[in-house]
Amino acid sequence: MTVYPKHTRISHDHGWLQSNFSFSFGEDFDERNAKFGPMRVCNDDTVAPRRGFGAHPHADMEIVSVVLSGKLRHEDSLGNVAVTGFGEVQRMSAGTGVIHTEANPSDDEPVNLLQMWFEPSRPGLPPSYETSSFDPSALTGRLVPIVSPEGGPSAAKIHQDTTIYLSRLPAGEAIEFLQGMDRRSFLFVIEGSLYAANAGDPTETATLRTRDTARITETPHLKFTTAGEEEAFFLLIDLP
Repeated sequence: MTVYPKHTRISHDHGWLQSNFSFSFGEDFDERNAKFGPMRVCNDDTVAPRRGFGAHPHADMEIVSVVLSGKLRHEDSLGNVAVTGFGEVQRMSAGTGVIHTEANPSDDEPVNLLQMWFEPSRPGLPPSYETSSFDPSALTGRLVPIVSPEGGPSAAKIHQDTTIYLSRLPAGEAIEFLQGMDRRSFLFVIEGSLYAANAGDPTETATLRTRDTARITETPHLKFTTAGEEEAFFLLIDLP
């Protein structure tokens, strides 16, 4: 279990865009921090009102955007146009190639989002896009899948053996997670503080605070407990 504190992220202030990269990205490439399993990108971005990313191409990447506050507008060369907020997820399979834009359509409110990129299970897939929605009230005390290989009524479908969960854990409570020994877990604390422990050996425990992340391997039974007097809001990704 390796913890990456918030301050170790690569940060850029472009005025209209505040970016924080958990992995090497763009001009900040570092092969030692290029990926975690099929996970390639985890960017914590805040975009100013009426600003955004102009038309740009992607190929052979599964791109997931989770809006934490504000609104995000997507438009692509497939003809898709969508505006999403908290409780909704955008999934774009770039496949053989797609061009898209992302922008904040609000006149006065910033948008904060987590954008994650994953290598697909195989290259050359047809490009596609979807917006899914989940019930924010269902997150309390549960790990709710918001992206999965199967998809579903409240989860976007991703072309990779990967599931993304969100949870709000009330103060003083704990939740456990089981997976295969050969799996990986990526943990991102959005708000609050959290103890992450190997349930098979409670002495293996790490403390994560707001915007800290952890990369976990060879630990099939995890236990998460709030570490403060407030709830913890976090994202957990199950990876091959």
